[in-house]
Amino acid sequence: MIIKSAKERRKFKVRSKISGTLEIPRISVFRSNKFIYAQAIDDVSANTIASCASKVIKSEVEIKTKLNLALETGKKLGESLKKLSVKKAVFDRGSYRYHGRVGKIAEGLRSSGILF
Repeated sequence: MIIKSAKERRKFKVRSKISGTLEIPRISVFRSNKFIYAQAIDDVSANTIASCASKVIKSEVEIKTKLNLALETGKKLGESLKKLSVKKAVFDRGSYRYHGRVGKIAEGLRSSGILF
């Protein structure tokens, strides 16, 4: 398999090392220019357990910056995982670096009690 771009190489390398289960799901992050999306995935059965998007939160709460919106997205995803009695997760940053909005999602998940 020939992977040409550096972004695809990073994504493939991260995904090859981590996998999620129903008890310890994989938290996958997608970052667009305007919004950020996060979902908890069970890789064994290939199902999405929970998901959250900053697009939904932006319509509910008046938040100005994308960093604060990402933090609230992480908190909301953490709350929905707590309802499903998930305490641990594996964080999949994809091809993105672990800072900025991606780091804020992780911070929001940790503040809601999810360990990784």
